Amino acid sequence: MRKHLAIAALSLATAVTVSVAAPATAARADPVQQGLERLLRSNRAPGALASNRDEMDGRHRLYTVGEGDRDTRAAVPRDGQVRIGSVTKTFTAVVVLQLVGEGKIRLDAPVDTYLPNVVHGKGIDGRRITVRQLLQHTSGLPDYEDKVTNDILERRYLSPRDALDVALGREAVSAPGAKWGYSSTNYLVAGLVVQKATGRPLAQEIDRRIIQRIGLRHTYFPAPGETTIRERHPQGYRQDYPGAPLRNVTEIDPSASWAGGAMVSTNSDLSGFFSALLDGRLLAKAQLDQMRTTVPMGKAGYNAGLGIISTPLSCGRVAWAHSGAIPGYGTWAAATSDGHAASVTMTLEPKASEAVGHLEKVVDTALCH
Repeated sequence: MRKHLAIAALSLATAVTVSVAAPATAARADPVQQGLERLLRSNRAPGALASNRDEMDGRHRLYTVGEGDRDTRAAVPRDGQVRIGSVTKTFTAVVVLQLVGEGKIRLDAPVDTYLPNVVHGKGIDGRRITVRQLLQHTSGLPDYEDKVTNDILERRYLSPRDALDVALGREAVSAPGAKWGYSSTNYLVAGLVVQKATGRPLAQEIDRRIIQRIGLRHTYFPAPGETTIRERHPQGYRQDYPGAPLRNVTEIDPSASWAGGAMVSTNSDLSGFFSALLDGRLLAKAQLDQMRTTVPMGKAGYNAGLGIISTPLSCGRVAWAHSGAIPGYGTWAAATSDGHAASVTMTLEPKASEAVGHLEKVVDTALCH
């Protein structure tokens, strides 16, 4: 997700919306639509949205299914805004790699080069952890997000430094570089590195370097303390435990997730972002190559790059992707190198890898048909 010369805004191809309520037989036979319907049945989510964009033939198809509001029974809004959770990490990684291309950050420099005496704790030493290891989840830093869920749900603002203090209160999971292990703490630190290298807020850098650059009109990084979603959106829900009733958690404070999970976007913007990333509109070739240099994740066919994951498709091709889960929403976004991109979101926070797999399957269907 990143690099290269400033480019004019992405031109959107003609979009066609398919809805579960649409009477046309052809619409109901669409494999992506059918996948969304199965997604709702499998996960008991109130609603879902998807985007399927192919730069080769100029087609951009949008999908909705289910209810956008369980109280009013309103339909899911066409291409509504959603919280994208950890897909934010790809945006953050793009900015870091752009700064690498500008000579302001070095991938293999220790974190202490930019944040002296900041990243230290039980088995944690910022002099031994590199920027590359942050972006690739090989730093060994412990995760912190389970500790701040209540802050998010109860709309308490948590600054990046306060969130980092929560993380550094835990012990390192492994030695730096020893193995891959997903931890949002990596991106908390990466965001702080961006701010140190640029002297500007991370949100401003993401907006200037990505959102404005490629014309993502419905994507933003929430301001501190901002708890609502700015434009049309489906309500987001959470199930606190198996069998519990769904509760509306649309209005949260995502600040604790920050560089690793706070952003809001639409499925069409995400498809445009991943397309722009892979075709070189955001990163120079050298940095895009670094991004797509991977390490094994422990699951056959899945490999971690820098802020992006290489995933196998059922049709034998490879996609570059990222998933995102945050109270209210679950997302999977991906693209192939030939300009085909897809993104899907359900309006229920996925609590298990099986649910994330269901999201991935819909994207796989979109990219393979």
